[in-house]
Amino acid sequence: MAKYKVRAYPLFSACGLNCGLCPRYYTDGPSRCPGCGGEGFLETHCTCSILPCCERKGVEYCFDCDEFPCKRYDAADLYDSFISHKNQLADMEKAKRTGMDAYAAELNEKTGILEELLNNYNDGRRKSFYCTAVNLLELQDVKTVMERIHSGINSDMPMKEKSAAAVRLFEETAAHKNVSIKLRKKQK
Repeated sequence: MAKYKVRAYPLFSACGLNCGLCPRYYTDGPSRCPGCGGEGFLETHCTCSILPCCERKGVEYCFDCDEFPCKRYDAADLYDSFISHKNQLADMEKAKRTGMDAYAAELNEKTGILEELLNNYNDGRRKSFYCTAVNLLELQDVKTVMERIHSGINSDMPMKEKSAAAVRLFEETAAHKNVSIKLRKKQK
């Protein structure tokens, strides 16, 4: 099995995915992903070619490479896996422009919000939805939805009702912002 160094910040992948907003990051059991280059990463992603390439070139993120974007990114943002790839290139540009500390702070805030949603508004069927919504909406929009959730959803409501109400608020915001919060599957 290939070797790699464990990355200091596995919540943002070398290839620009927000691992901290992926359903597999929040999965219990052997299919749980520890984030990009996290401890045990190669056991779940043994075919990753990005990390070895970054290590060979001495960069932490693809956007630090002189060849970025290379052919690996042709059509990279057209389809999704467990996590949306729609903003992958834009997120790398943002991280490069603002600096990783600022980008990590924003991603950490989004991850905290996602954890609150999963712990308090998930009826067992909304993990992928919340991951996608928090990933694709701007942080300020996610914060606004959370304010509406906190002020409009009674914590004593049954979980199914709380979950449905929170989903509606995210769907309304996404529609208003013209953001599709559905994963895009590759046609077979």
